[in-house]
Amino acid sequence: MVGRVKSAAWVLPGLMVVAGSAQQVSQQPQAVPTVQTTVVVVGAPDPLTEGQSARSTATLDVQPTKLVYGDAQDLLRSDASVDLEERGGAGVQTDVTIRGGSFEQTLVLLNGFRINDAETSHFNLDLPVVADALQSVNVLHGAGSALYGSDAVSGVVDFVTAAPVEGYSLKLRAGGGSYGEQEQAAVASWGGKNASEVIAGGREFSDGFIADRDYRSEEASSETRAKSWLGDSDVLLAASDRSFGANQFYGDYESYERTKGWFAALSQQVNAKTQAMLAYRRHTDEYVLLRDDPSVYENNHIDTSWQGAVRRKETLPLHGAAVFYGLEENADEIDSNSLGDHGRNRGAGYAGFEWTGAKWGTLSAGAREEIFDGGTNVFTPDVAASVRLPRQVKLRASVGRGFRQPTYTDKYYNDPTTKGNADLKPESAWNFDGGADWYASEKLALSFTAFHTAETNTIDYVRANALQSWQAENLTGLHLTGTESSVDWRPLAGQEFRVGLTTVVGGKGTLNGLQDEYVFNYPVQNASAEWIGRFRNGLLLRQRIRVVNRIDRSVYPVWDASAAWDKGRVKPYVRATNLSNTDYQEILGVQNQTRAVVAGVEVVVGRQE
Repeated sequence: MVGRVKSAAWVLPGLMVVAGSAQQVSQQPQAVPTVQTTVVVVGAPDPLTEGQSARSTATLDVQPTKLVYGDAQDLLRSDASVDLEERGGAGVQTDVTIRGGSFEQTLVLLNGFRINDAETSHFNLDLPVVADALQSVNVLHGAGSALYGSDAVSGVVDFVTAAPVEGYSLKLRAGGGSYGEQEQAAVASWGGKNASEVIAGGREFSDGFIADRDYRSEEASSETRAKSWLGDSDVLLAASDRSFGANQFYGDYESYERTKGWFAALSQQVNAKTQAMLAYRRHTDEYVLLRDDPSVYENNHIDTSWQGAVRRKETLPLHGAAVFYGLEENADEIDSNSLGDHGRNRGAGYAGFEWTGAKWGTLSAGAREEIFDGGTNVFTPDVAASVRLPRQVKLRASVGRGFRQPTYTDKYYNDPTTKGNADLKPESAWNFDGGADWYASEKLALSFTAFHTAETNTIDYVRANALQSWQAENLTGLHLTGTESSVDWRPLAGQEFRVGLTTVVGGKGTLNGLQDEYVFNYPVQNASAEWIGRFRNGLLLRQRIRVVNRIDRSVYPVWDASAAWDKGRVKPYVRATNLSNTDYQEILGVQNQTRAVVAGVEVVVGRQE
């Protein structure tokens, strides 16, 4: 993976053994990407290089190593500040958290458009685009509401689709493996001087590693790009259909769930300074408590959302300085047999200043005013700065505020075990962080970040004991403090070696003796060591070991390994997950999959990238 996590370093046992082996990789003809010049496209209005950015971010490239990663979620696990809480495989349901925040405090974007679900944040990673059609996954650590709005409390994840090269190409991939798993994907693309098209689709299904944990996941998308006298245009149409056994998902029941999603987005450059964006999302969720007897309890939800934005950039006379401002409108509604029929609107205006032309460093500041129907409003500012020191050292710091509206499930859900709360207040948090990056050479970078989050009105489900039902409530006084450390080493062309450690500390005093369901499930230590080597003859190898220590739980390791022949038109691959066969649960009570192996082949027709 040609990627980079910014956040000194912590060396896991056996690290140098792997590093020594890595040095034996044959050197590639192409130059090694410079760590310091990796482009960051999240956390700032305009793309920046790593050397310019004042925020803690991760840039994870998909295309160079997509055959050795199962999906985009698997790639996210390479960022130690990201914690995935998986219920089902193939992306059918996984919660994403950053820096110890709850799964509802992470904003998920697709090409800069919001895809967070208004019903429940459990579906925020319900991507309608197959991973084969993605270019990168970009992660912002810390609050981002000044730029992105609601839900960006603890971080932002932005999935970016890939643009085709000139000419035509057809990529077909198929594989199979453990537990009856099968996977297929196809990406057809054409690139011309002033227009391009990418049509992609994929499906993955499995019998499940235990009873009632089978799944079927399908995605299809079309993306059209064009250049005209007006400017660049981008139209993305996408859909997904996922059905899965939900054993243990929400209790000890053999349940069933099916979700469908539709997404349409237009990004239009109006002129050199102005961009307009419009998107529509529809998502349905069918949940059956007892799969063999749907009449006992069944929920059906349909939620829709619209989003529109006009954004403008003005360059200032000061070298490298610009102001950014814009207006946004968001509307969502739900039609549900259990949550009822509801809708809400909000509008926002934002403005920001960014200066990257100074020799001493960079400076940015921004603010957003978000107004909700009913007249309430939220103000979210942020400030970030970096200072360049001798010997390729950069100091950086940022402060910002994030906020989140309750989902419809938070407010209106009601069954014998769980009850929502219509009187919930929006949650918010101030995020403070500071750190240092040392670009020791073009091939080696070390980063360290310390952060603190002070939350207000944190939303969680609590109860006094197991005899009571869960009740949605606002918690007060939750504070999280932690560190991020990473080493990114690229000793030779075609290889990368990365180590990361994120620690989080937060007191449970805010619960006042109550039990909680979601918030206090974060890893107090999350460590990852990963090596990827690309041989000149086309052999691509990957090894990753993660060690996770969740709050009030036992430490567990997970070892993944994969290999591919990434040269020519026929590219076989094999991926092994949880080779350590670790018995672990990312969500208490939900068993994660044991050792599994998948093998397949990709065939390329037409131009090769």
